[in-house]
Amino acid sequence: MAETAWSSSSFLLRGPAATERRQRPISPSRPFHPGPAPGRRHRTIFISDLHLGTRGCKAELLADFLAGNSCDTLYLVGDIIDGWQMKRWYWSEAQSRVVAEILRKVDSGTRVIYVPGNHDEFLRDYCGRSVAGIDVVRETIHETADGRRLLVLHGDQFDGVLGYAKWLAHVGDRAYSLALALNDRLHSIRRGFGLPYWSLSAYLKKKVKNAVEYVSRFEEVVARAAAPKGVDGVICGHIHQAEMRQIGPILYLNDGDWVESCTALVEDAHGHLEILRWASTSPASDVACASAGAQGEAAPIPA
Repeated sequence: MAETAWSSSSFLLRGPAATERRQRPISPSRPFHPGPAPGRRHRTIFISDLHLGTRGCKAELLADFLAGNSCDTLYLVGDIIDGWQMKRWYWSEAQSRVVAEILRKVDSGTRVIYVPGNHDEFLRDYCGRSVAGIDVVRETIHETADGRRLLVLHGDQFDGVLGYAKWLAHVGDRAYSLALALNDRLHSIRRGFGLPYWSLSAYLKKKVKNAVEYVSRFEEVVARAAAPKGVDGVICGHIHQAEMRQIGPILYLNDGDWVESCTALVEDAHGHLEILRWASTSPASDVACASAGAQGEAAPIPA
């Protein structure tokens, strides 16, 4: 697995260290199976837009990432399960492994917080409850190790502000699914030539003017909505576009997705934030690296 990361030293602010979080007890409902020791330790991991239940989910890569990265707190920032795909439901062994890796983290003492999105909005009825040891909340505040307060939400609530109606979202979802199907075929061809994963759909999204304008407007609307809440920044998902940038007084952070870019936002013990991209580098790495637990070096790339 090749792992790359991008971050900015301007986002590393030093302050009083956060007090240690009380360790959650291991759930007695399931036996504890620690599994292999993870290769990299983080204070916090944020992932969103997994879209489990669809063919577009890069479950092999995601399961490998979860197995190779441990943390004190794991945030699932919406669209984890794709409830819009019930009539076209797809489930693989790799997706079962993703669920198993998340539950293994719960059992090992990691605090897992689930912020439902629009594709798994049925889980919003359970906000305020703990399900299988996972805390379900509509939104929450995360405090970094250096004392910054970051609002955590999925981001779909801003579609209305941007004139993006719910019915249009469903229509767009069908077209997006077709784009992802083409993306998967291209990925298979590239693997045959020994080339790493590359997202055609993400590339096209960056090249289409309307998509670029939507992403920019979304980021600005989210940052503007977070400012009155007295926070230092906001973490979201929803638009499948990993990003880290300062918008006025607000640090905007988007952890990306696991159907196109295969990205996660991570925080280290000092409060430093970076976006990691997890991608295969060999034809068999989707399966081989997942079973072997292989992991590459982290290298900074421009945001």
